[in-house]
Amino acid sequence: MTGSSEGASGSEPTDQPRVSTGSDGLDDILGGGFDANRMYLYEGRPGTGKTTIALQFLLKGARRGERVLYITLSETRRELDLVARRHGWSLDGVDIFELVPPETTLDPERELTVFHPAEMELSETTGLIFREVERINPTRVVLDSLSELRLLAQSPLRYRRQVLALKHFFTNRNCTVILLDDLSSSQDDLQLHSIAHGVVMLEQLAIDYGAERRRLRVVKMRGIRFRGGFHDFTIEQGGLRIFPRLVAAEHHKPFLGEFTPSGNAELDQLLGGGLERGTNALLIGAAGVGKSSVALTYAIGAAERGERAAFFAFDEGRGTVEARARTLGLPLEKHVESGLIRFQQIDPAELSPGEFAARVRESVEADNARIVIIDSLNGYLNAMPDERFLVLQMHELLTYLAQQGVLTILVLAQHGLVGPMDTPLDISYLSDAVLMLRYYEVAGTVRRALSVVKKRSGNHEHTIREFRLGSTGIKLGPPLREFSGIFAGNPKYTGVAMPEGSAE
Repeated sequence: MTGSSEGASGSEPTDQPRVSTGSDGLDDILGGGFDANRMYLYEGRPGTGKTTIALQFLLKGARRGERVLYITLSETRRELDLVARRHGWSLDGVDIFELVPPETTLDPERELTVFHPAEMELSETTGLIFREVERINPTRVVLDSLSELRLLAQSPLRYRRQVLALKHFFTNRNCTVILLDDLSSSQDDLQLHSIAHGVVMLEQLAIDYGAERRRLRVVKMRGIRFRGGFHDFTIEQGGLRIFPRLVAAEHHKPFLGEFTPSGNAELDQLLGGGLERGTNALLIGAAGVGKSSVALTYAIGAAERGERAAFFAFDEGRGTVEARARTLGLPLEKHVESGLIRFQQIDPAELSPGEFAARVRESVEADNARIVIIDSLNGYLNAMPDERFLVLQMHELLTYLAQQGVLTILVLAQHGLVGPMDTPLDISYLSDAVLMLRYYEVAGTVRRALSVVKKRSGNHEHTIREFRLGSTGIKLGPPLREFSGIFAGNPKYTGVAMPEGSAE
């Protein structure tokens, strides 16, 4: 577990049982959940999911037979019931104490249990909260929200004193408390951070195109080591789905670094026997030159051996990829239907990098995929809210896959078709092997060339070979020894007779 922690206070035992937050993802980030009988703060602008994750915390306790209480100063029970129904939840096991006006006129005969915060003093409001907690005696409490208390206090000093009073009141009870704050104050309330035992910040980011992105960060957590940094999450039916930031150092698995056959003997020979498990290979070249076809060859080869492969397509739909496979004589559809190849089409505008990493982990850990194909890195680049961190995230993902003994194949399209090429992203230094694919022109015809320009482990051919795509898959020809300047985009033939088709 990486991240930060503050020293445990006092002489309390450090092996106290944890309290689940109600979210598997947040429990994972915190290494098991909250310390019991402490006060925590969820802060974030409206719409970031604070109410939803707070309800998850209470419902988790209710399912365990605990008495739980939701104190609301900003939302009515009717509004909370609507949130719960849309997530498929029932609030029958949750006590709700409203301190907001009803949506309809109160029946004069009805017992007055609903108050308007603006019509009472702050001390009276906190007094009502104390009495309700003493009456219910819950083990989990959510207070929504502190912005109402801040308005009632009218001064930072009174507000801090009332929050301290809340903390001291709950200190003497066996109760874990979550405070919600919508950050309505003009500046961050760092005083509140010092009072709370832990602080979780939720954010919603609007990007230039595509769906909004949500992420959270554990700001502090006394006595608990947690995974630092930002963690992507989505709000789905059933609550927040949090994707803990991938830390490769936490995932080690023993494996044999044996060769992974491609299913094409000529390609394996070019690679000096093949690509090893626990390595990654970068296929780089112009659009349409055959990079995805080479990647498909590896996926089909794995399926033919009974191994599982995961194909993440950012740029093309399943129908297009299957049509290409049919023209190459590769039985992709059969293996997709059998489940040996898991094809996932990714929409970069809708998917966050954290969720993508979670899908890759699921393919490896749940589906036991031994080959992972990412087609292409250009699409992955478009999925990033800030491309400065693309290489860092990709490095962590590749390290994780390597430690799982997975062969990873990355596809990167260069700008241009012939001549000098522009690479939108230089990730070659992270790759264990780099295969360069290029178009070149001979006697008025366009041909394709392939070469292994880098391979960290083992020997490989240093030649450039012509290859062709046909109904029997990829066909490699002999080395192009009588050509020069192929990769420079200016091929020159130095032989006697121009070859008609060396890959046939």
